Amino acid sequence: MTIASQTKRNRQGPMHRLLKLPVLFTALLWSASLSAAAEDVAAAEDVAAAEDVAAAEDAAVINLQLVAGFSATVFHEGVGQRARQVAVRENGDVFVSRRDGTLIALRDTDKNGTADVLQERKLPITTGLKIHKGYLYFSNTVSVSRIALDENLMPAGEPETIVEGFPEQTAHATKSIAINDADELFVNVGAPSNACQQERRSPGSPGVEPCPQLQRQAAIWQYSIKPDQDQLDGQRFLTGTRNVTAMDWNEAADGLYFVMHGRDQLGALWSEYFDDEASAEMPAEEFHRAVNGADYGWPYTFIDPRSGKRLIAPEYGGDGSTEAQTGQYRKPLYAFPAHWAPLDLVFYTGGQFPESFRGGAFIAWQGSWNRAPQPQEGYRITFLPFADGAIAGEPIDFITGFKGAAEILRSSDAKYRPGGVAVGPAGSLYVADTMQGRIWKITYESP
Repeated sequence: MTIASQTKRNRQGPMHRLLKLPVLFTALLWSASLSAAAEDVAAAEDVAAAEDVAAAEDAAVINLQLVAGFSATVFHEGVGQRARQVAVRENGDVFVSRRDGTLIALRDTDKNGTADVLQERKLPITTGLKIHKGYLYFSNTVSVSRIALDENLMPAGEPETIVEGFPEQTAHATKSIAINDADELFVNVGAPSNACQQERRSPGSPGVEPCPQLQRQAAIWQYSIKPDQDQLDGQRFLTGTRNVTAMDWNEAADGLYFVMHGRDQLGALWSEYFDDEASAEMPAEEFHRAVNGADYGWPYTFIDPRSGKRLIAPEYGGDGSTEAQTGQYRKPLYAFPAHWAPLDLVFYTGGQFPESFRGGAFIAWQGSWNRAPQPQEGYRITFLPFADGAIAGEPIDFITGFKGAAEILRSSDAKYRPGGVAVGPAGSLYVADTMQGRIWKITYESP
C-alpha cells in the first residue's frame, strides 16, 4: 500500500487531500461561570484564529505521512502536556484523559471539524478512558471509576468507584482498561520494576525467584461491573505481562487483545551478553490475545523479534541465546520491534474507512527513549489487518512523521508522540499526542 504525505488545515467545506495547508491557532477563552452541579468544571471556548499564517504553519505542519486516501486535520491544537487516551461519544464529543488528574471534554459546535469548546474537570483519572452503556469509565493509578453521561458536554454528576485498592507503585502504575458487552471490566496492573531484580536496575543483579510481583501485579485482572470492589475481589485473568497500556476488546473475535511493553536495558545491565545493537533491537513489543489463566513470560523470558525465539532473561540464567522451555508461555501473534512503546490499541468498528480496514487494529506507538546510541524509533500509528477474528496480513505504517525529523537521538527531540486512539461515530479515527495534547481527526475520502 502506498504512503502519501497528507497535511490539512481544519476548515468548513470539502477536504482537499495531499495539500500542505497551515493549521490555524486557536485561543482559549475561559468562562467565568461554573455549573452549580459541577463547580469543578472549568469551561473555555476556542475563539479567534491567528492571522500569522507563517507562524501557524511552523507550529502545526509537520508533514504527517498517511496511507493514500486518508487525511489528518487538527481537531484541537493542544489540551496540555501528558494527554493520554481518547474516547468519542455518539454525538461526537471527545474526551481526553490527562495524567495530572484532569478530564478534558471537547465539542465542535459549528461542525467545521475543529473543537471550539473545551471544558476541564478534576477527577481520579490519569490514563484509562472508555465509554460503555451510558457511562464514562476512567482510571488513575489505584482505582477505576465511572460517571454517568448526561446532556452536558462535561458530565455533571459525581464519580462512582468500581474497583480500588491496587498497589501503590512508582513504575508502570497506570491502569488501562477494556470493557466488553457482557459488562466485564479488564484492568492492567503493570509490574513495578523492569525485570524483578534483587537490586533494581543494577548491573549483574539476579532476579528474585519466584518473583513476588506476580502475585498482584504484572497481570490483567477481570471484574464484573459493580461499585465498591477491591482489587482482590476480582480474578487475575492472566499473568506475566510487564506492562499493558494498549488493549481493547475485539467484538468480531469476541476476545481481549493487547500489546505488551518489553523490558529495558539489556546492554546496560548485562553488557557481557548484549552489545548496544542487541540491546536496541531486543526484546519485542508483543501483540497477544488474552487467554484466561495464561502466562506471558515476564520476568523470566522475552521474545527476540529478529528470530522470533523466546529467550531466558539474563536475570534468570539466560545469556542472550538460551531458549526458554516451549509450551510454558504464550507465543505472541506478532512480535513488533523493540522499545516502540505501545500506548493504545483500538479495533476499527466504523464504516468510513475502506473494507480492508474494517475490524483491524490501530496501535499508537509513543516511541522509544532507550535505543541509544542507536536512533530512537516508534513514533507512529500502525495498522494490523484482521479477518474472521485473526491477523490477516503484515502491519503497515498508517501514520508517520510525528518525530518532525528523519532521525532523532533523544525522545525529547520528537515534535509529537502518539498516545491515544479512538474511533468516532462517523468512522473517523482520533489520535492524541502526549507532548502537547494535540488531537488529530483522521478521515478517508474515496479517490
